[in-house]
Amino acid sequence: MALLETHYYARSIDLSIGMNIILPEHSEAWNEPPAVLYLLHGLSGDHTSWIRSSSIERYARDYNLAVVMPNAHKSFYCDMEHGSNYWKLFSEEIPMLVNRWFNLSNEGGKTFVAGTSMGGYGAIKLALGCPDRFSHAASLSGALDIASHIHDEWNEARNTAFEATFGSLEKVPNSGNDLIHQIQTLEKIPENRFYVCCGTEDYLYEDSVSFRNTATKRGLDLTYNESSGTHDWTYWDAQIQNILSWLPIEKLVKP
Repeated sequence: MALLETHYYARSIDLSIGMNIILPEHSEAWNEPPAVLYLLHGLSGDHTSWIRSSSIERYARDYNLAVVMPNAHKSFYCDMEHGSNYWKLFSEEIPMLVNRWFNLSNEGGKTFVAGTSMGGYGAIKLALGCPDRFSHAASLSGALDIASHIHDEWNEARNTAFEATFGSLEKVPNSGNDLIHQIQTLEKIPENRFYVCCGTEDYLYEDSVSFRNTATKRGLDLTYNESSGTHDWTYWDAQIQNILSWLPIEKLVKP
């Protein structure tokens, strides 16, 4: 695999920003361009989190797959109430740039998104908002029911992040940032496939359960997996291997 560390100017947020990308080194050996997985970080992470804390580069070697790991800061992948347009960045600008820079598949059925915690929220939000772009979305310990946390006690840093993104958590219920509400009010059930996993000892476990119950009731194509685990990279490193196996990409036959 080739690991690229890129820095680019993002017009959507008027900021120079980082992004790491894993590319198959010999993609010309296969009959078609690599599929693309956008792999998103959590609230305390950045574009280096997956490379530094998991073995995603090693796991990706088994597939004709590019892995794109952008930086979202603490935006929740949203157009922020007091900040920049990160939803536009992730739903429009980054996919456009990646397709312009590299010979990757731009077929709807071969573009995927996954993430941990805040990134799990972002992955599901992107698939619901851009169903023709992201065919498969996976949440690992995702913050999938933010509206249920409006009365929780958070530290000052997290409260500041919530206020910058949403205005306040009180504004999330029944809004476009409320994933549960989005699913409940879908006019048409999307053809996307979803994967949700969470450790049973994770403080966000009930978010995944709430999402599972709502998605199942509405008839979304959902694979759900829970097992012992907490909100950490030991759990996520194991689960990303299951997600890669779940995606519609065949393992490469090594010479």
